[in-house]
Amino acid sequence: MSNCQNTLTLESADPALEEEIAKFAKAIAHPARVRLLKVLSEGGCLGSDLVDQLELAQSTVSEHLRILKNSGLVDAEVQHPRTCFSLNAEAWARFKTLMHYFD
Repeated sequence: MSNCQNTLTLESADPALEEEIAKFAKAIAHPARVRLLKVLSEGGCLGSDLVDQLELAQSTVSEHLRILKNSGLVDAEVQHPRTCFSLNAEAWARFKTLMHYFD
């Protein structure tokens, strides 16, 4: 006998909310991106500092940052010739709020 209790109905599903959750989840679905978010949660960083902290190739860090920026979780401010990256606090707060969808 199964202990599965399925209480989700079509009326309680929210496709737009589920899509938003999936977008954020896809953005953080790599350990290096999780690590980047952790570093950025402690304050903004120059891209070169992130490369040093993650001990990954610059191109690899840049690609992970691109994905996080596209999701809205990370902001970038160009300070020629460098770029300063920071956690987008509003987007991060939204992501944490969305996690209550599972409660």
